[in-house]
Amino acid sequence: MKKIMHQVKKVAQVTSLSALVGFTSLSALAQDPIRVGVLHSLSGTMAISESVLRDTIEMLIEQQNAQGGVLGRPLEAVVVDPASNWPLFAERARELLAQHQVDVVFGNWTSVSRKAVLPVFEELNGLLFYPVQYEGEESSRNVFYTGAAPNQQAIPAVDYLINELGIERFALLGTDYVYPRTTNRILEAYLKDVHGVAASDILVNYTPFGHSDWQNIVSQVRRFGTAGQRTAVISTINGDANVPFYRELANQGIDAGDLPVIAFSVGEQELSGLDTGPLVGHLAAWNYFMSVDTEENHAFIEAWQAYKGDANAVTNDPMEAHYIGFNMWVEAVNRAGTTDVDAVRDAIYGVVVPNLTGSYAVMLPNHHITKPVLIGEIQSDGQFEVVWQTPGTVSGDAWSNFLPGSRDLVSDWRVPMSCGNYNVRTGRCGGSTAAADARSALGE
Repeated sequence: MKKIMHQVKKVAQVTSLSALVGFTSLSALAQDPIRVGVLHSLSGTMAISESVLRDTIEMLIEQQNAQGGVLGRPLEAVVVDPASNWPLFAERARELLAQHQVDVVFGNWTSVSRKAVLPVFEELNGLLFYPVQYEGEESSRNVFYTGAAPNQQAIPAVDYLINELGIERFALLGTDYVYPRTTNRILEAYLKDVHGVAASDILVNYTPFGHSDWQNIVSQVRRFGTAGQRTAVISTINGDANVPFYRELANQGIDAGDLPVIAFSVGEQELSGLDTGPLVGHLAAWNYFMSVDTEENHAFIEAWQAYKGDANAVTNDPMEAHYIGFNMWVEAVNRAGTTDVDAVRDAIYGVVVPNLTGSYAVMLPNHHITKPVLIGEIQSDGQFEVVWQTPGTVSGDAWSNFLPGSRDLVSDWRVPMSCGNYNVRTGRCGGSTAAADARSALGE
């Protein structure tokens, strides 16, 4: 009997010790979260578009923590505000990586802000998930591009305008920075070389961020469209400049049936501040619309509106890109068993996660993903009706086939190539151009 009681006492002591160790471990985990950087403008001209992306990541973190976090550790958002100031993006990126020692960053909208932070991410070996359509002509080992490359948005949009609407003249209106300028360079080459469009049938105009006086430019476009050829506007206007632009279209009575606008940076969020009645019929090219009718999308919208406490809160394409990128990162961390940047990067290639449109996104070796392409028509309620889409998903190209300096380049970050700009003609890797690109984008 004494022997039995001794054994019971011993088991109790071991159990108490185990419980104490377990409690101590849980306490340590609670004090050692996985830090997730959020690098989006919460003030300035881009806040209209970027602030909801901050909210999206915070919602996804909250959902992941409700499922037990990642690797048994909670996630913690570390939010900074670069305030639509491109050099400040680089400072805030360095703050996230060096001071806060985040394990991953989700952020940026404009290409100039992305160019500004690239040297920082490469120097400190951080990971950035970039959720917005962009101009391509880049592939960094430290960036995963979950937004559309030109072949996943701009090129299909032009084909739609020509093949479905019979457009012959094109007004390319953009904000004056690297994304619109490079995208329009690709589109000009594509229009001329592939579709035989004359240079005189292409009008190009750039305006600064936050531009508000659109009367003369819209009048110019109206005159350009009276040459007897079907004309359309391709818009790479970014941020809050879209609000007065669309208002001026309405003021001048520009009808989508006569002169349609197809936008690459206007979604549900930007339209939420407008009277969309006069804009019905104008278009946008994205890879997701809130109106997509899938179970995954309905669940996402329901969760978003509950998180915001607003039954009218809208979703948009960059939000879906963050949804995809976040889930890919979580899967890669689980595969790697660590948040170590190099291990996560190696583990993420080939990761497949559902998108919100009913298909799947795959992370490619060039750090781009597969995406469907959708053309949406603005409705009076601020939503888009999908009028055309690709039959399947399209693989993102880092380098355009329509620019002389790019058509020979491929990107593959897997060993042994491990190169973002390998020239198949010369058999050489061009190496990182992040620092030079940042100086150029910032006008230095």
